[in-house]
Amino acid sequence: MTPAPFPVDVRAVRKTFRRKNGETVEALAGVSFAARARTLTALVGPDGGGKTTLLRILAGLTPADSGGVRVLGLDVAAAPQAVQARIGYMPQRFGLYEDLTVQQNLDLYADLHGVDGAAREQACARLLAMMALTPFTGRLAGKLSGGMKQKLGLACTLVRAPALLLLDEPTVGVDPLSRRELWEIVRRLVRDDALTAVVSTSYLDEAGFCDHTVALHRGVVLAEGAPGEIAAQAAGRVFLATPAAETNARALQARLFQSRDVADAVPEAGKVRVVARTPNAPENAPDTTFAAAQPRFEDGFMLLFDAVADGRAVQSVPAGRAGNAPGNAAPNPVEVRDLVRRFGDFTAVDHVSFQVRRGEIYGLLGPNGAGKSTTFRMLCGLLPASAGSLRVAGADLRRARAGAREKLGYVAQKFSLYGDLSVDENLDFFASAYGLRGHRKRARIAWAKEQFNLDAMASLPAGQLPGGYKQRLAMAAALLHEPEILFLDEATSGADPMARRAFWARIAALAEAGVTVIVTTHFMEEAEYCDRVLIMDGGVALAEGSPAEIRARALPGQDAPTMEAAFISIIETARKTGRAQA
Repeated sequence: MTPAPFPVDVRAVRKTFRRKNGETVEALAGVSFAARARTLTALVGPDGGGKTTLLRILAGLTPADSGGVRVLGLDVAAAPQAVQARIGYMPQRFGLYEDLTVQQNLDLYADLHGVDGAAREQACARLLAMMALTPFTGRLAGKLSGGMKQKLGLACTLVRAPALLLLDEPTVGVDPLSRRELWEIVRRLVRDDALTAVVSTSYLDEAGFCDHTVALHRGVVLAEGAPGEIAAQAAGRVFLATPAAETNARALQARLFQSRDVADAVPEAGKVRVVARTPNAPENAPDTTFAAAQPRFEDGFMLLFDAVADGRAVQSVPAGRAGNAPGNAAPNPVEVRDLVRRFGDFTAVDHVSFQVRRGEIYGLLGPNGAGKSTTFRMLCGLLPASAGSLRVAGADLRRARAGAREKLGYVAQKFSLYGDLSVDENLDFFASAYGLRGHRKRARIAWAKEQFNLDAMASLPAGQLPGGYKQRLAMAAALLHEPEILFLDEATSGADPMARRAFWARIAALAEAGVTVIVTTHFMEEAEYCDRVLIMDGGVALAEGSPAEIRARALPGQDAPTMEAAFISIIETARKTGRAQA
């Protein structure tokens, strides 16, 4: 069979869905693009842009309303099963069987795809070695770290050697080390196995090293081309802003982000990376120096979406108790001493100590399985400690967890609200659960809907919200009772870049008003928003300090080390030397 000139060829595809509340949503509005053989194509764009719908149409799982889709030379509408027999598709929630071992999962997917005998043995051995899972074949999938689960899912997808690989957000919730490993595997498959891959991603740095990018917004292709072509759109408009001595990068970023001259602003290595709307540095930034910088894919992407944005104004967030009664709040709302958590004979957290000051943004960082989520759950009073002392909001959590909970707000990594209830019904339920009644309850719900722009979604079931709106609703519910301490567990995981920037603008406003914020994140650039961070691995604290102090621990020879480079350096050095403490 002669190979198709374009393994993926999409022409004027449209797709409309009807939500349960009767609203019609046009997920794809005439999308066209093509992917060349042996290339890696990235689909990027905000939540609700149509990325997942497009991948499902390519996989023959969702029919298009109109337009033409050819995959590997086949008409998907006419022969969806023939297409499915030749591709590998890995959705966001890949169906691993957590009560089966790594090898049993691979064997099961080999059975499903009719791979047996010598072909199975050879494929499994190769994939296990490629994913670095050979030593773990007997481990239950449910006991794997997040990164290892994603690698096992990819191995199961590849067990029949597909000609086309479709990956939907494969690195969401995956730590930087595992993320790097996953992408090295995908690029090796494209390079060495003549594979063609189409991937959706929320990480703009990932799109930057793909061969081709397609930027989607509300079902329309805004631009496509090589990453360098997208980056070139920001040429002459990118600057690194150095704040005055008395101003930190987070404060400068918040001010610049609201400027009418600025399309984007993010903290970067103690400075602020600015994308201007015109080829001039912003004029309303006194005592700030600007130096021209080379544009990256992310800069061009943000400039592109700035042109079609509906507005990004972020109102100030009232701080409630913490802001209104500073005299009653402890100077260190969180105090941890020699914290230990054991599960049987396994020690997940091993004598960890730290303090968090009032109004501070404190980051807990670490690879999957480092112990940070276990630490986080103990801080929230969701899990008892095995040993050590733990005081949160003035209460000893080993003795009086219930007393502290009314002062805490919590946003979980996975959407934890009620998917069948509407936005209004969720807010009403949580307001009542927090003890709000009457006028106070109505006022706080009205505030939450206005603050997080939820009015237009008020009657929609929470489970049908786009990812960014789910995150907004979860944050709104957590702030209804005006907590003194806010816990955010991977709260931006899977959110698009615009949603993440708006999220951090709100967090910065809360911290300025006196709310203490403790956050876990796998986006290392988000650690730049923190006042201090703690890096953990293997249940042990490896490093603590400000972003500048952490960046200083990157490997020598880097002119401008990033948080991600420093993070990887600290983890890899500790693992090589076997040192438990930094």
